[in-house]
Amino acid sequence: MAMTLRLTDAEQIALRERADREGISMQDAARRAVRDYIAKGEHHDRVVAAAARVKVVHAEALKRLGE
Repeated sequence: MAMTLRLTDAEQIALRERADREGISMQDAARRAVRDYIAKGEHHDRVVAAAARVKVVHAEALKRLGE
């Protein structure tokens, strides 16, 4: 699937410089950034879900610790 990514001049310059330093294309750098963004969001969701499970499973102990 194709899409257009509109960047500010400063963002484009920064992306080009970063990609050049890594020896990759701007497209590859942008795709990597998208993958990292998705992975970070999914990790956050897993941590939130795990914390919610811990709160349910250990509700009594957490209640006693809070008193």
